Amino acid sequence: MNYEQARFNMIEQQIRPWEVLDSQVLSLLAVVKREDFVPPAMRALAFADMEIPLGTKPGQCMLAPKVEARVLQDLAVQKHEKVLEIGAGSGYMAALLAHRAQQVITLEIDPDLAQLARDNLKKAGVYNAEVRTGDGAAKLGQAVAGSDPLSGPFDVIVLSGSVADVPPALLAMLKIGGRLSAIVGFEPVMRATLVTRVGDAAFRTTQGWDTVAPRLLHFPEPSKFNF
Repeated sequence: MNYEQARFNMIEQQIRPWEVLDSQVLSLLAVVKREDFVPPAMRALAFADMEIPLGTKPGQCMLAPKVEARVLQDLAVQKHEKVLEIGAGSGYMAALLAHRAQQVITLEIDPDLAQLARDNLKKAGVYNAEVRTGDGAAKLGQAVAGSDPLSGPFDVIVLSGSVADVPPALLAMLKIGGRLSAIVGFEPVMRATLVTRVGDAAFRTTQGWDTVAPRLLHFPEPSKFNF
C-alpha cells in the first residue's frame, strides 16, 4: 500500500471538501503518520472515512479523519497553550494537538488503550503529551472538590467522543480566552460545539457542524426529551 498517496487522497478527497482549509492543519495531517496509530490489523483502513475500532469494548475507536481535522481547525491551538484531552484512544489526536501546543495531558479510562497511546506517542517522537490512565468523568468531580486539579486551568479542552451536555465542571477548568470542543447531543444528529470562556462567569457557544461520535463513558446522560 502506498501510504503517502493514501494520505494525500484523505486530505484532498475527505478533509478539504469538509471545509477544512487551514493550511497549518492540512500540513500537520500530512506530517503525523496516522497509520502508526492504527491497530496493525486495521492499517489498510488508516485513511478511510470511518471510525476505526481500537478495542473490544463499544465506543473504543479513532474518530473519522475529517472530524479530527475539523476539531483542530475550530480550536486553532497555539504554541504557548496547555491542552486537556479526554479520551486518548490510540494517541493520534494527542499527537496532533501536541504538534501545535506547548503541553497536552490526555486521559484514557481503559488501561490497555492508555498504554497503547503512550507507546504510539513515544514511537512518534512526541514528548510533550502525557497520557494518564483514569476516568475523565470521575476526575472532573475530584477537580471540583479540589483534590485533583489535573494541573489546570487549561487553554484548550478536547472531548474525543460525545456527551449529552457539556459538564459545567469542564468549563470551570478553562482559562479566560480558553476553548472547549465537544460533540454534543443524541443520535442520529449531534452538534460539534465550541465553547469559549470570555469572562469569569461568561461563555460563548457556537455549534458549527453536525456529526456523530461514540459516547464518552460515565458522563451525565440526561433525557433527550423535555416534558
